[in-house]
Amino acid sequence: MADIIDDKTADPSLAALGERRPLPRWVITCISIGCMLVLWEIFGRQVNPIFGSYPSAIAVAFWELLLSGQLGSALYDSLRPFLLGYGLAIVVGVPVGLVVGRFRTAEAALGIYITAGYAMPLVALVPLLILWLGLGFTVKVAVVFLMALFPICINTWLGVIAVPKTLIEVGKSFVASDLVILRRIVLPATLPYIMAGVRLAVGRAVVAMVIAEFFTTISGLGAVIINSANNFDTATMFVPILILMVMAIGLNSLIGYVERKVAPWQEEIAGRNRE
Repeated sequence: MADIIDDKTADPSLAALGERRPLPRWVITCISIGCMLVLWEIFGRQVNPIFGSYPSAIAVAFWELLLSGQLGSALYDSLRPFLLGYGLAIVVGVPVGLVVGRFRTAEAALGIYITAGYAMPLVALVPLLILWLGLGFTVKVAVVFLMALFPICINTWLGVIAVPKTLIEVGKSFVASDLVILRRIVLPATLPYIMAGVRLAVGRAVVAMVIAEFFTTISGLGAVIINSANNFDTATMFVPILILMVMAIGLNSLIGYVERKVAPWQEEIAGRNRE
């Protein structure tokens, strides 16, 4: 027995064969989704169709909506205000967060509004926005923009505060201006916080898109949800809901990919195994 242990210790290849490699992340995810769908199919068939549905019925409803062209039209109507409002929130939120976190005067003047805006239920402002902007495309963009803006601002702000003081002092020792320090030192160090804020804003922007469609002109995926719910067609109602979930997951994965490209050092610092 001792000889066998000594042989494994002496030969690294034998020791490697004895170790079990962990399953890749995507395999675990697929197994989890598969188990969930199987359980949903089994138990969903036992529920009254008015109160619930199951994956195969939802797939049939998805195919019918796709063939009729209703799904493509609804998705296009929803994506336009979503992408514009979400993009504007990133373009405005990141610079505002950088300025508020870097300069004491800006933090004292604007910080309280950012904190209040994040905590306030912005859904309550939708009727007021409708009075200002009407019921069309503009108000939907405004709702998405406002709900996605504050998570980005706050995360960027906290990221700037978390930048080590030694890095700032290095920049000052080379007589760098505040703008150069902000662009060359603070921004790269804050990128992980910025990407975290952008990820958090995805969920809020998706919710804002649906809320805007409910409160304003009923169109897009929100219209499919309302009309199918009024007709007690639960399977069809689940189609846009699942599409929104998949869209949010896809955007989250895309943001994670961008983060690994623009800040590859963060993964090395964290030391996470992403296999």
